[in-house]
Amino acid sequence: MSNTIPDVTTRLLTDAGIVPGMRVLDVGCGSGEVSLLLCGLVGRDGEVVGVDHDARAIALARQRSATQDHPALTFAQCDLLELPDTLGTFDAIVGRRVLMYQQDAVATVRALSKSLRPRGIVAFQEHDTTMAPACLDPFPLHQKAQAWIQAMIAREGADLHIGFNLHRIFTRAGLAVETVRADCLVQTPDTPSGLGSIVRACLPRIIALGVASADDVEIETLQARLDLERSSSPGIYIGDVIFTSWARKA
Repeated sequence: MSNTIPDVTTRLLTDAGIVPGMRVLDVGCGSGEVSLLLCGLVGRDGEVVGVDHDARAIALARQRSATQDHPALTFAQCDLLELPDTLGTFDAIVGRRVLMYQQDAVATVRALSKSLRPRGIVAFQEHDTTMAPACLDPFPLHQKAQAWIQAMIAREGADLHIGFNLHRIFTRAGLAVETVRADCLVQTPDTPSGLGSIVRACLPRIIALGVASADDVEIETLQARLDLERSSSPGIYIGDVIFTSWARKA
């Protein structure tokens, strides 16, 4: 599953119109995965700026990018509603799993758009937790693991229906929506699954929010148990639904 998400993200960015030479802002950049994808798209003549409110995430992104040869990639810690003027303006603003956590997504997009050049692109990828998992054959451990993640997201106050709300959010923020689409992440018996690593990354939040205990999760053996369940069934398992949308500044 984790191996598929970058492909979906890259397709969103290219279809939305990210091309060489652009200046792009990656909001809620986290550890910089999308920022690094963007560097490959904008090329040597472009520029990528990643921003996040979490100082630890920015430090990790800087550490990660230091091993890459991307001279036009920088990171800054700041609030998405109050981008400093020193960042300048951008040809495109993108984000992944960001709007779902905003208290007022419309206000966030409207504020970000102030840093967007005329006809600039706004593109977001958001996961909708209300439509998956889906399967005909039994996958109890997969479903339990995803239920932990879904409960964690809900308790963090995220918009669980963000995919259905993207068109409304962009329109109310004054943007002209060009596309909204959804992709299912389909696993077959030979498809590698990264669900165990996702649970591992989320485990501190899962435990802190009271969703499950360390004994419930048994993280050290979780991926192996998921792999066994996956390989033991001939059925198809839809693990996630990803909505993507892009719009332009009028």
